[in-house]
Amino acid sequence: MDFSDYLEARRAEIEAALLAALPSPPACPAVVADAMRYSVMAGGKRLRPILCLASADAVGGDRAQAMPAACALEFIHTYSLVHDDLPAMDNDTMRRGRPTLHLVAGEGMAILAGDGLLTEAFALLAREPVTADPTIAARKLRVIGLVAAAAGAAGMVGGQAIDLAEAGTLDSDRLRAMHAKKTGALIRAAVSAGAIMGGAVDEVIARADAAAAELGLAFQIIDDVLDVEGAAATLGKTPGKDAAAGKATYPALYGLDGARRMAEACVDRATMLLADAGLGDSRLAHIGRWIVNRSH
Repeated sequence: MDFSDYLEARRAEIEAALLAALPSPPACPAVVADAMRYSVMAGGKRLRPILCLASADAVGGDRAQAMPAACALEFIHTYSLVHDDLPAMDNDTMRRGRPTLHLVAGEGMAILAGDGLLTEAFALLAREPVTADPTIAARKLRVIGLVAAAAGAAGMVGGQAIDLAEAGTLDSDRLRAMHAKKTGALIRAAVSAGAIMGGAVDEVIARADAAAAELGLAFQIIDDVLDVEGAAATLGKTPGKDAAAGKATYPALYGLDGARRMAEACVDRATMLLADAGLGDSRLAHIGRWIVNRSH
């Protein structure tokens, strides 16, 4: 299976698992179930769940054991997009090629859908995979703590807070620190969760986590580049928003060519870290090239 086929196969598995994991009536009111489904099933790259599954594959684990974590991470990522698009945050009108949820369902329901996705993520992590094996149960508990830290005030929420409060004043060091929280923390959690559920030893998990930090930075740098170069039809979201808002970005600080070189250097470091962990020929390593060569 070549890499593009691998990605499509994982996406198909993820789409089916997400649909099955989403709450539905009668337990969940239809109005909020529909709002959650609208955003989760709108497509997207599925980078975080793919990273989670690829990490489990890389360490020789069972992908099925990592799938609940993969879906939970996508729930959390989608919740963050729904809330980021709100008028009080980034005030955006398009996401994943569709009108943003608050335009379709109203601001109140968008907030509730995001809240629902965040909490359902942890319900899913606690519930699945169903097991009587204490080893698997211990891995699940470790992943719950890891994902909570990555999504919370010291991670993604903290990064968004910095972006909201300091967006136009960030220097290069502060910009990197902000994105390590806002974007990088959940990407690191995806790779680490997959390795943990795959049964990797702590040394391999630590090296995979360090590689994921580099991949997270590369992803954000290319996101900034595409915000300048991309078209709405390709990106699935509104381009040029960062510049219009006066935000500090990697192209603004280093130029487009400089930013792309930085992203390449991140992927090179990630590749070396994965090779050191014995994962140099894994699909996880191939994802780095995909990140820097993507067009959306």
